[in-house]
Amino acid sequence: MSETMKDYEAEINASFRRIGVGDIVTGTVIAVSDDEITLDLRYYASGIIKAEDYSDDPDCMLKEAVQVGDTIEATVIRTDDGAGNILLSKKEANHVLAWDVLKGYLEDESIHTVRIKGIVPSGVVAYLEGIRGFIPASQLSLDYVEDCNPWLGKDIDIAVITVDPQKEKLVLSAKTVLRKQQEEARNHKISMLVPGSVVEGTVESLMPYGAFVNLGDGLSGLVHISQICEKRIKHPGEVLKEGEKVHAKILNTNDGKISLSIKALQEEMTDTEAENAEAIEYTTDEQATTSLGSLLAGLKLD
Repeated sequence: MSETMKDYEAEINASFRRIGVGDIVTGTVIAVSDDEITLDLRYYASGIIKAEDYSDDPDCMLKEAVQVGDTIEATVIRTDDGAGNILLSKKEANHVLAWDVLKGYLEDESIHTVRIKGIVPSGVVAYLEGIRGFIPASQLSLDYVEDCNPWLGKDIDIAVITVDPQKEKLVLSAKTVLRKQQEEARNHKISMLVPGSVVEGTVESLMPYGAFVNLGDGLSGLVHISQICEKRIKHPGEVLKEGEKVHAKILNTNDGKISLSIKALQEEMTDTEAENAEAIEYTTDEQATTSLGSLLAGLKLD
């Protein structure tokens, strides 16, 4: 096949392109060593990112963080490094680009895995998109964290809760993720409950509007005051006490809440007892027989 000008379009455009200090350029990784990354910039010169210009993370290892074929955006810091290459800094580009990415993480509430790299007063440090982030001790767990040292070196799932590029402030939270996972697990358990079924639980608290019953496995249901008993009461404490074991019927599980009724169960028991009583009263001394004599006994034959 004969070559045309179109086949050389990219090379021709590259020859007219001008790259200057401060520009943010995009390149494809063509080589990675312990000390530097080489990028194809589709330009007459290759791009070089030194290890110290790649990330703020002091423990970052280039061969672990980057693979050949990856696409990287970096800032031009020198147009000639003395060997004919363009010297770049991903770290500088990060301070422009990464904050927009982090804002996106904040908006979409996405979950990311980070490694705890340092302990600071009242919290720990981790890096996300090459930016130093702070995780307060209060955001490390659902439980109270007194000592952060055991967290050092651990990988944890986090969500972004604060992004402030002007103050270079990035705050992360593991607690937000754990709370979300806990809520999802609870909702799944609730979805498995069948309205109309009977459950056993322990009265854990009494409120003016009803009683909360602990059903175990992290679930609690509310018995509204109108569903406690058949008679009208002013306060659940008139018939229930905390710590008391009760049986109740599940009315519904709408909006992730479990509605219970002790009264409905009592009414069912009353109806059953009434049916049993009627069955007992319906008795006869006559004995059924299928003999021919008994069948003909009531007949009058002419």
